[in-house]
Amino acid sequence: MNALWGSLMVLANWVTLCNAHCYVIPNSNTPDDSLNECKDLSGVIHPLNSEWKTEYCEECSCGQDGINCCNIVATPVNYDTSKCQKIFNKETCSFTVVEQKNPEKSCFVGGWVL
Repeated sequence: MNALWGSLMVLANWVTLCNAHCYVIPNSNTPDDSLNECKDLSGVIHPLNSEWKTEYCEECSCGQDGINCCNIVATPVNYDTSKCQKIFNKETCSFTVVEQKNPEKSCFVGGWVL
């Protein structure tokens, strides 16, 4: 019993440390419906097995279970936040990290997280 409890504690801590950047919108079709499309939260219909990008920098796909969406933006980490700032470009869904006093100069970034 102690081993099970320990395993559950490790799993719970691991889950809280993970950043969930994906989500699922389950299909609302009844079992009698033939599933050949998915409806997203704004009511747009997507064909089965289609893929698209959203204005929120997510890649989505329509499958038998519903719509699966994942964030595609890599966020900079381990950079000098007192000297540098991150700037988000919505068109490219990406960050750049530049000096606050001289935005023409890039800063070193130690890592990127999705």
